[in-house]
Amino acid sequence: MTGIVTSNKMEKALVLTVYSVKIHAKYKKGFKTKKKYYAQCSDSSKFAIGQKVSISEIAPVSKLIRWKIEE
Repeated sequence: MTGIVTSNKMEKALVLTVYSVKIHAKYKKGFKTKKKYYAQCSDSSKFAIGQKVSISEIAPVSKLIRWKIEE
C-alpha cells in the first residue's frame, strides 16, 4: 500500500494518509476516501512531509501502530 507522509513528529513512527477511490453501491458513482495509518520506522527524520512511501502490515506494536515502512 502506498501513502503520503502527513506527520513525522514522532521519533520512531510516521502518520500516513492513503487516498483511494470507491464506487457507490446504489448510484455507481466514484468518490474519494482517505484513511490515516500509523507506521513504524527506524528514524522518522529521514522522511519529509508529502513524500510517498509504501507500507506493509505487521503484528501490532502499540495501540495504533500496525504497519511498517518498506525501505
